[in-house]
Amino acid sequence: MARPVTLFTGQWADLPLSELAPLAKEMGYDGLELACWGDHFNVQEALKNDKYVKDKRKLLEKHGLECHAISNHLVGQAVCDLIDDRHKAIVPEHVWGDGKPAGVRSRAAEEMKDTARAAAKFGVKVVNGFTGSSIWHSIYAFPPTSQDYWDKGFKDFARRWKPILEVFEENDINFALEVHPTEIAFDIASAERALVALKGHKRFGFNYDPSHLGYQGVDYVGFIRKFANRIYHVHMKDVWWGHGNGEAGVFGGHTNFGDARRFWDFRSVGRGDINFEEIIVALNDIGYDGPLSIEWEDSRMDRVHGATESAAFTKRLDFKPSTVAFDAAFES
Repeated sequence: MARPVTLFTGQWADLPLSELAPLAKEMGYDGLELACWGDHFNVQEALKNDKYVKDKRKLLEKHGLECHAISNHLVGQAVCDLIDDRHKAIVPEHVWGDGKPAGVRSRAAEEMKDTARAAAKFGVKVVNGFTGSSIWHSIYAFPPTSQDYWDKGFKDFARRWKPILEVFEENDINFALEVHPTEIAFDIASAERALVALKGHKRFGFNYDPSHLGYQGVDYVGFIRKFANRIYHVHMKDVWWGHGNGEAGVFGGHTNFGDARRFWDFRSVGRGDINFEEIIVALNDIGYDGPLSIEWEDSRMDRVHGATESAAFTKRLDFKPSTVAFDAAFES
């Protein structure tokens, strides 16, 4: 096996980690990417309680599981977003506070700094997550939207995230943004712009996830090669597109996942339209040797069945890069 295959626990946060860990091993996983919600990883508890960190490690080790990254998507989303009542459901109570937007954003930023500190204490080098965006609502340029308007959004992002990234630097941790609709970066062009806004801060990179790129029409294999030195973590997640009945388009038509009218929907790994063979080749080409982390989402499938087959699919597909030229025998 070329790389460890891990399971992102975000979609399994209804299960206590003590139940999920043995189940993950049974499903064929080498490790877990721990979400900072449910009881999987509590940032504040990790910072104040050495035993908490040790017990988490012991639980993983007991079941033969590794951990290479923790993920705090939900809090990261609140750093730059225009805060509304929906955010109350995704951030911890101490981040929500009185719900006043400026305070929520400020407390979310502090929590992300603490996430870097907790990651260092836990012994991982990557924190995956979201950034939020103050300009996502203007994705379609009407009323007419100027580049100056969007520039202000990227400046807001840089102003809020640079101090966070300095704490990541102090703790020798990388932040990996999952490029995703609703984030400051949601395709190649916006990812480039985000890097420029941060002046190429070395702690800012990407949690590569092809499922959020393919249905948009973005070159998801090209993304790997474009940002070769910024791929800090990889999600394996599948999606199909173009197979619906045409009633709901790329923007989703305000339908739920699993609605048959949708143009696109997430699928169990290997059952969608993503070409994972080309992804593995590209990851080998750039020298990525980190985990392949399954983010399992499929509205129509039993998740234990899906996560089990996803682990097997990924292990079967992955391979080590060659250490010799295949035609070396013909050299004189």
